[in-house]
Amino acid sequence: MDQVESVRDFNRYYTRRLGVLTDRYLGQARPLSEARLLFEIGDRGDVRDLRVRLGLDSGYLSRLLRSLERQGLVRTRAHPDDGRVRIAELTEAGRRERAELDTRSRAGIGELLERLSAGQRRELIDAQRRIRRLLRLAAVTVRPVDAGAADARRCLRAYAGELRERFPEGYDDTALVDPAELTGDAGVLLVAYEEDRPVGCGAWRRLAADVAEIRHLWVAGPARGLGLGRRLLEELEAHASGHAVTTLRLGTHTALTEAIALYRSSGYRPIPPYDSSPYHQLSFAKRLAGPDVSWAG
Repeated sequence: MDQVESVRDFNRYYTRRLGVLTDRYLGQARPLSEARLLFEIGDRGDVRDLRVRLGLDSGYLSRLLRSLERQGLVRTRAHPDDGRVRIAELTEAGRRERAELDTRSRAGIGELLERLSAGQRRELIDAQRRIRRLLRLAAVTVRPVDAGAADARRCLRAYAGELRERFPEGYDDTALVDPAELTGDAGVLLVAYEEDRPVGCGAWRRLAADVAEIRHLWVAGPARGLGLGRRLLEELEAHASGHAVTTLRLGTHTALTEAIALYRSSGYRPIPPYDSSPYHQLSFAKRLAGPDVSWAG
């Protein structure tokens, strides 16, 4: 069985085993989609936030809400401070229904876990954590963004703010690369997105015909631990290679121990200082294998 079919087979088993295919999820008179919406609303939820969080288009979400309203479980109204924003909230009947869903769900999962030994339960939970981490990483998209765009500025401000806190000497924002140096063949800024939210960035800029440097590699706190820093670094390498770069350099601060470990494990080797930045207390370089046609052009 190939990898794609293996994932599909797991999905089919998992959805069947949890009963998500029936229109009576957990034995109640509604499908999983409505039950999940009851759970996500909590006591009250912004309809726009619900749409983004659940990955639903506005039309489908509206139909789900209308169905729950007809059942007397939900009511929607305008936000008291902004009439353009709709709020969904559970009625008293909706809160009782959600509590019953929660009780049934916990009982069903508890029954499954009781059939496993303590060691097997730990193995299952650990496997689920790994699956969640890898699925989150797989769902992240990375794309070039104009270094002057709002998402780019947001990431770079967060990057600079973190360095100000972590470096004993602080960090001066004037050390950030000029956006003009990250365009065309001169370089690029890549931004990572999770569910349309920018959660990381990294740049390369050209130093010579075939030499460039990595700059501003950063991952937001909630996205750390996924392996996103390594993925950003690899995509920067591939992008630079596609633009005739054969050697990459970078400088980093001794306070950034996790970044140093990433660079060393990614094949970067110590070199003498190549610039005068006070923040580049350690310097590294890596020879790239050759152009990556996926990023070429």
